[in-house]
Amino acid sequence: MISRWLSTSDDRALFILRVTVGVVVFAHGLQKAFGLFGGHGALETMEMFEKWFGMPAFLTLLVIMSDSIGAFCVVIGFFTRFMAISISFVMLGAMYLVHGKWGFYMNWYTAPNRGEGFEFHLLILAICIVLTIKGAGAWSIDRWISSRKNTVLKSEFNHE
Repeated sequence: MISRWLSTSDDRALFILRVTVGVVVFAHGLQKAFGLFGGHGALETMEMFEKWFGMPAFLTLLVIMSDSIGAFCVVIGFFTRFMAISISFVMLGAMYLVHGKWGFYMNWYTAPNRGEGFEFHLLILAICIVLTIKGAGAWSIDRWISSRKNTVLKSEFNHE
């Protein structure tokens, strides 16, 4: 079963998608977890999400973990499919709870509809779906583990 979660090709395009989405989401995770880059840190994020969106602290903690630990794992290609699914759920939640009301575009310049639409989240979601289907690609821990496992299985099979 775990082999299915780790198996991937040596596709370099998947590497580019994986690292790009991982770095972008990881930056948001650092905001939520540690207050870096203008963020608020974990406790304040949990308080704000409960106040603004009615989200229980436990769910907000899962969002913080997905955006930080999960995104870092995507960057290095470790359990990429699982982590991409978790990020996908966060993006769907962000689109539904927060950004959907602003429409598609990130309307920063037009009053009165100034706000961040869901176009960014849709792009992250699409990349995560690709990574969930295809795996981590080249230069990933998933690929390394999968190739090591296949090497061990082949050597055991040849010795019998």
